[in-house]
Amino acid sequence: MLSLARSARQRHAQRVAYRAQRSFRAWVVDADKGKLKSREVKHFEHVRELPQPDPDATVTVDVKYSDLNYKDAMIFQGQHGVVRRFPLVPGIDCAGLVASSTSELWQRGDAVVLTGNKIGQHSDGGYSEQCRVQAEWLAPKPESLTLEESMIIGTAGFTAMQMVLELQDAGLQPGPAPVLVLGAAGGAGSMAVAILAQLGYKVVASSRRAESLSSYFQELGAFDVIGALERNPKPLQDQRWSAVLDCAGSPSLGTALAQLQYQGACACIGVAGAQHVEASLYPFVLRGIRLIGVDATLPWNVPGYPGDVATWRRDREKRLEIWRRLDELKLHQALRTMHEATIPLEELPQWCEMPGMKGTGIHVWYCNVLCVVYSMLFLANAPRIYLEWLLQETSACWIED
Repeated sequence: MLSLARSARQRHAQRVAYRAQRSFRAWVVDADKGKLKSREVKHFEHVRELPQPDPDATVTVDVKYSDLNYKDAMIFQGQHGVVRRFPLVPGIDCAGLVASSTSELWQRGDAVVLTGNKIGQHSDGGYSEQCRVQAEWLAPKPESLTLEESMIIGTAGFTAMQMVLELQDAGLQPGPAPVLVLGAAGGAGSMAVAILAQLGYKVVASSRRAESLSSYFQELGAFDVIGALERNPKPLQDQRWSAVLDCAGSPSLGTALAQLQYQGACACIGVAGAQHVEASLYPFVLRGIRLIGVDATLPWNVPGYPGDVATWRRDREKRLEIWRRLDELKLHQALRTMHEATIPLEELPQWCEMPGMKGTGIHVWYCNVLCVVYSMLFLANAPRIYLEWLLQETSACWIED
């Protein structure tokens, strides 16, 4: 009888240990009307138990790394502008290994990366040790990069590469005239400086913190570092720039457009610095310049976006091409320059409290199988009152359908 009881206890202990191995952790954030109600690490037995699973998902990924973007920090503070509804697992990026797949695109053990497609906004995202997504959202991990490096790149670097490719399609080629990067201290801006320099362009990095970050930009390959452009109402100015990349919604965008060379182009992302552009039409009609908006969502079967398969395939091929180009660049040294710290999962709230963000580089953090890259450099050491205003203002204009 004693032996039977011991066996029963052993079997129970084995079942508990098995369940412990199968369970995984995820950050879950809940909010109402822009006010944070709760955020905590919860344990789940199955990925389908997460609060907002995608109904069309076909692949389960064991997440190894994620990153921290501006939108992620907004969501972590309960801001509702970029989220359809709460509760939600945040994390707009992730990288890991395929755990299971009903799609022929992927096999168990494949190393994959995911950016865009509204994960962490419309469905549960990468701040989970497991996530379930549509097969077409995934891209193979670049061969020259580790999973960690792919998330140091993340949405910030992916978007920077996309901006550069858009400008090249518009005719940009290396030459004597420099390329201007506005908002260069941010994650996308820093990546843009590094990518352009690696491709042979003369890069001028513009930042309000030009003096303190000058050596940082030079390590990334910047030819010159300048402060924020002074606003100048003159509609046509000296033609200084072969192209412009506006990575933060710069208040000086109108001035930069007035200084673009004949038939030059500007690629624009973000609204953190400004939501409106004070610009003249003269550079557009007399110099033939172009302003190109860049969106890194590149959706496949995402509600609210085009529903035709031909568009999905086009955008997916564009996504794969961007990762291929990033793979070719071999940005290891620049990534080491931007990477500043690695922190555990439990410390994520400390890094999402924007007034406490510190340093001059991208921060990576880990938690057994999860890692986050901090890519919001332009907010480092900013005053609390400014950040609270910034969150309120940007959440008002980042409303999703």
